[in-house]
Amino acid sequence: MRNNDDDKSYSSSDQSNKNDEFNEVNASFYDGLNNLLLDDEKISPREVDDNKSSDDQYSSEFDNDDPETEDDYQEEEESNEEAKSHQPHRLRPHHKARHIVRNIFRGIFLLFLLIFTLGIGLFAYYAKSAPQVTQAQLQSGGSSTLYTSDGKLLLTLGQEKRNYVKYNEIPQQMKDAVVSIEDKRFYNEPFGIDPIRIGGSIISNIRGHDISAGGSSITQQLIKLSAFSTSVSDRTLKRKAQEAWIAIHVSREYSKQQILEYYINKVYMNYNIYGIGTAARYYYGKKLDQLDLSQTALLAGMPNAPTFYNPYITPARAKYRRDLVLQAMLKNGKITQAQYSRAITENIQHGLTYKHDTQSKLRKIDDPYIKEVVDEVREKGFDPYNDNLKITVNINQKAQDELYQLANSGKVPFTNKKMQAAATVVDPNNGHVIAILGDRHLPNVALGLDRAVQTGRSTGSSIKPVLDYAPAIQYKHWPTSQILYDTPYTYAGTHIQLNDWDNRYYGAMTMRYALEQSRNVPAVRTLENIGIRRAAKFAKQVGVNVEPSQGLSVAIGANASTLQMAGAYSAFATLGMYHKPQFVSRIQTATGEIHNYDTPGTRVMDKSTAYMITDMLKGVITHGSGLKAKDGDLIEAGKTGTVKYSNAELKAHPSYNGTPKDSWFIGYTRSYVMSVWTGYDTLAQGKITGSGQNSAMLLYKSMMSYLMKDKVNMDWTMPDSVVTRNFNTGRELFQKGHAPAAPKKKKNINRIPRRIIRRYQKNPNTTFDNSNSNRVVIIELRPNNQNQNGNQTRQNNQNNQGNQNSNNTNNNTGNNQPNNSNNQNQEQTNNNTE
Repeated sequence: MRNNDDDKSYSSSDQSNKNDEFNEVNASFYDGLNNLLLDDEKISPREVDDNKSSDDQYSSEFDNDDPETEDDYQEEEESNEEAKSHQPHRLRPHHKARHIVRNIFRGIFLLFLLIFTLGIGLFAYYAKSAPQVTQAQLQSGGSSTLYTSDGKLLLTLGQEKRNYVKYNEIPQQMKDAVVSIEDKRFYNEPFGIDPIRIGGSIISNIRGHDISAGGSSITQQLIKLSAFSTSVSDRTLKRKAQEAWIAIHVSREYSKQQILEYYINKVYMNYNIYGIGTAARYYYGKKLDQLDLSQTALLAGMPNAPTFYNPYITPARAKYRRDLVLQAMLKNGKITQAQYSRAITENIQHGLTYKHDTQSKLRKIDDPYIKEVVDEVREKGFDPYNDNLKITVNINQKAQDELYQLANSGKVPFTNKKMQAAATVVDPNNGHVIAILGDRHLPNVALGLDRAVQTGRSTGSSIKPVLDYAPAIQYKHWPTSQILYDTPYTYAGTHIQLNDWDNRYYGAMTMRYALEQSRNVPAVRTLENIGIRRAAKFAKQVGVNVEPSQGLSVAIGANASTLQMAGAYSAFATLGMYHKPQFVSRIQTATGEIHNYDTPGTRVMDKSTAYMITDMLKGVITHGSGLKAKDGDLIEAGKTGTVKYSNAELKAHPSYNGTPKDSWFIGYTRSYVMSVWTGYDTLAQGKITGSGQNSAMLLYKSMMSYLMKDKVNMDWTMPDSVVTRNFNTGRELFQKGHAPAAPKKKKNINRIPRRIIRRYQKNPNTTFDNSNSNRVVIIELRPNNQNQNGNQTRQNNQNNQGNQNSNNTNNNTGNNQPNNSNNQNQEQTNNNTE
């Protein structure tokens, strides 16, 4: 057993060893810490020595204490040392913050380095597939080739006369104006791109602000106009990378003077004009060196958005752009303050010329069609005169020729040479416009007025199937035998009474008969029953825009073009599938990208609706208002449309009374739809008289006969959703689930007594031919029940045949006339019955 002295000696020696180890650990800690700190932040050795002395002094305080207490302390000390060895070294707060910031900046740098490396790789990848650009492409105007659907070349666009100006022929003022507004660092860009401008454009776009010009340099813009599509959808990162890559090569191969010359001669300036030199002659009738400063500034600024800054149409916008160019020139030191002050006060339309020579090399017959092709291509985001496109159009060249010849050869009679016509022929199965007639006598003006598309004349009654009766079948489930009333009618809230062409009323009649004979009052009552907003929505689905604010009068005439009406009737021909009429089916860009525009169509109505309308419109041609359009045994359907003069127009031209202002006919088979309008551009040109009143139907008849000579004469197949019922008045159609019960015995038929019968006789007011002059027509049908004694019991206010759909029209004032009104109509009709 050890004595106390031995224990004390042992404890002191052991404690000394532990202190030495502790000091060594502390020294190592501070050495490691100093390696992480800056020179002025390192801890001096003195601080370490002080700590050591302090520890020794602290340790000696226990030398005279109780051994147990000392041993406890040593055990606690050992435990603390072990715990410290597992704890991380702690930095002062400000040292820790600097360390974090340093790591953040290091991470950001590495991130940017990674992005930069990836960007360089992506740029190289895109640049590898960039197209080659030749001097011919840079110097010449762009062009696009048009092909027919069978691959034959139709023509090439963009080959019109251009006033090309050499660099030394371009006034210095024009050069300064273009460079100031488009690319002020143009002459100092060694690689053809302006990084500062690109960066500014990106920041401005992020902030949502506008700038006077985009991020592309003049060299890049020239590349875009020469080798790429101008479509907004094609402005991709890949395209931008390729533009920049080609710009670098172009800048090496061509001088700044050459690049500026090519650019000034290539930019689009409206009205199919390319090049500022050509624009100077068009807008001002001058050469470039004859323009004043204001005119120079306007032409220099227009390429940014030529249509938006058109001085003829939008002078305020044009002035804004001109002033912007003048400000840029002043800021860049290209003009003096005095020059600026004089130019900015000049009227923006000063010196403009309004007579232009626009002779075209295009065939006059094709001109209306090509105009629509150009417009449609632009709507799709391309420039047909500058994008070097291959465009497949839907024209049938032979049909286009035939249509023009029919309208001008005399085969189809017109009142006089001033009487105009417009027509559109569409394939309803795909929407392809195969031929259009824009004018009877085409003027020597390239891409002039196209009446087939640009003029929205009142359609007259040809709108009735689209706006009135088709929605009634679609939404109300009306049958073809729906009872309607041709009785006196006054538009709500007015004193305007609705009249028909013969100023007569015929009482109750079926929807089929009302449509065949084109009666106006039943059509207006039908639209009133459906609701104009609901009907307008239906019409919009087939391409006809009707404003509900126009009121119920649109039931018998809405403004539309022959193109729109042909498209609308196409939905009937295809049993409810609508294809928007289109002139272009395919576009291939200069880079080989292909855009196809044929679509499977959109269902806009039930098959039953389209079939029932078609079935009724067959009757329009066989024994209705469209008899003159009938072509032998051809299975076809169609509708007439006649527009009357207003009271004001008749007051100015009393001799026009009794003649139509406009005449329409829209007819179709399963293969083609044709819409025709005839009339005059102005009242002073004359009135439609004699055979001219039938010109629309006769033009349709001749053209449809030509188109169908090699086609199969097919009827429409009745869909399963349509059922028929035979009445003593004939066959009528119902939507499945909305028809009266069929007779129990096969030999019986659904009988509808002839309560009101009118026998049409041969007279000047009838639309029937001689063979139908004594035809019996039921114009009001009311179901009756017979009791066992044979006495008839009248069913009051029944508007539907049999037991059908009476609840559909109970709230319609047009279909529920008061009893005294019915009696009056009955008496009036009976007085005319023979």
